[in-house]
Amino acid sequence: MLPPGKPDDASRVDPRTRMRIGTAGWTISRDAAASFPGEGPHLARYARVLGCAEINSSFHRSHKVEVYERWAAQTPPGFRFSAKLPRSITHEGRLRRAREPLTRFLAEATGLGDRLAVLLVQLPPSFAFEAQPVRRFFDLLGELFTGAVVCEPRHPSWFTPAADRALVACRVGRVGADPARSPQADEPGGWLGADGDGRGAVVYHRWHGAPRMYWSRYEVAWLRARADRLAQWPEGADCWCIFDNTAGGGAISNALELRAMLQTPKLG
Repeated sequence: MLPPGKPDDASRVDPRTRMRIGTAGWTISRDAAASFPGEGPHLARYARVLGCAEINSSFHRSHKVEVYERWAAQTPPGFRFSAKLPRSITHEGRLRRAREPLTRFLAEATGLGDRLAVLLVQLPPSFAFEAQPVRRFFDLLGELFTGAVVCEPRHPSWFTPAADRALVACRVGRVGADPARSPQADEPGGWLGADGDGRGAVVYHRWHGAPRMYWSRYEVAWLRARADRLAQWPEGADCWCIFDNTAGGGAISNALELRAMLQTPKLG
C-alpha cells in the first residue's frame, strides 16, 4: 500500500514516453534533497519520485537474500530494479564456467521478487567478441532467468553485424552508452523486439558522464538532445535511462532534469 502522498507508478513512468529514469544506486545528493521529501532511508525516498534504480554493488560483492528483500520492501509495487552481474562472472571468469556463480547470484537476487526486471552484463574493455562462449553463456542465463537481459560490451569487436546477430539470437539487448567507445555504442542495439524497433523489449541506456567519466554532470543541451531522441521510441518499448555519473552527485539531478523534459510537451 502506498503511503499518503506517494505518487503512483504512472507518475514515475511517463505514460507518453514509456521511460524509466533513474540512477546507479540511489544516493540522494544534498543539492537534490528537496526533491525527495519525507522520512526514511534514501531508497524509500528515492522510490517515491523515480521509477527504477540500477544495483551496482552486486558487481563488487554478494548480498544476502535478506538485503534484497529489504530493498524491495522499501519500494512501491511499480518500482523496478536492474542488477549488475558480479565481476567474478564477467571480468574474472569472462563468461566461462558460469553456472555455479550465476545460480548463487540469482538465488540471492530472488529477494527482490517482481521488483527485479533486468540483469546487466557489463564486459571489460579487453573482452573481444567470441561467438561460441557468448552464445553458450547467454543461453545458460536464459535458462536460469526469465526476465530481460542487457549487455554493455566495450571492445570494438562487439559493434559489428555478427555480434549484433548473436545478441538478437539470444534475445539480449545491447546497452547504449555514453561516452561511446565506438559510434554504434551510443545507441541501444542487439535484441530490440521481434520487429527491431524497441516494441516488447528493454531499451537500455547508461550514461557515465562526460568529459570526465563518473564525475561530469550533463548540460541541459545534451539532456534536451537525448530527450528528443528518446521520444522517438515507439509505444511498447520499455526504455530505461540510467545515470552513472554518481561520483560528484550529478546523476540524481540529471535524472530529475531529464524526467521534467520528457513530461513537458514541446512548444511550437
